[in-house]
Amino acid sequence: MNVQEQINNYITSQPEPKSSDMRALHLIMLQVMPAGKLWFLDGRNSEGKIVSNPNIGYGSYTIQYADGTSKEFYQIGMSANTTGISVYVLGIEDKTYLAQTFGKNIGKASVSGYCIKFKALKDINTDILQAAIRYGVEASSSQ
Repeated sequence: MNVQEQINNYITSQPEPKSSDMRALHLIMLQVMPAGKLWFLDGRNSEGKIVSNPNIGYGSYTIQYADGTSKEFYQIGMSANTTGISVYVLGIEDKTYLAQTFGKNIGKASVSGYCIKFKALKDINTDILQAAIRYGVEASSSQ
């Protein structure tokens, strides 16, 4: 099964209206990052044990570790959670920027250092979400 099929199966497996919201968000991500690499992480570690929620990833950047090693990872992620949907904006150095810049105007969402969590798409301003995503892509692309 290819990545697109895994993504489609994951989105389809969610209950409504979460499934429809995730499908709409997936289309937004593809519009924002039309040439971005697609990822699907099933939430399992190398031993097959579930360690996180499955994640859909968009784009690619290189994480540099203090020990000199590096790893390729996605720039923007999306995942279903027990109460709604999480959008991960990775690669941002300033962990207060998302909340300070987008938190007040995004709507009914919890905004942390790299995560925007909300119950339903109708509860947030998608233009503000797209601005946060674009900022994250630019920030992680410049590293």
